[in-house]
Amino acid sequence: MGGVPETHTGWTFLTNHARVLTAIAEDPNTRIRDMAARCRLTERAVQKIISDLEQEGYLSHTRQGRSNTYRIDPEAFLRHPAEAGLTVTDLLAVLARHDAQRGNQSQQLQTAPPQARRAASDR
Repeated sequence: MGGVPETHTGWTFLTNHARVLTAIAEDPNTRIRDMAARCRLTERAVQKIISDLEQEGYLSHTRQGRSNTYRIDPEAFLRHPAEAGLTVTDLLAVLARHDAQRGNQSQQLQTAPPQARRAASDR
């Protein structure tokens, strides 16, 4: 789980900020180390993203012992003019639906006969 994450070249549809926000939405008590591994970022990059999100009011945290508990402002509006009127809740709902669909597909593959699993992996 440790070490430098694999690099990615080119563009992606989701920003690293959206990935970190999603990781926090799934587990408000998650550690920076775990977010970094999940998002394939360095811990330093995750710390910077959390700082950005806090400065803009999307996120806050409370210290509990040696760990943090994060709180997302679900009514905060997305920043880009093309998403005017959409909230963080709207974004997270779309991403959660995608994860649920992906989980269902994964479950279906696990219970499918071996020929179907091979065919799906060849796609």
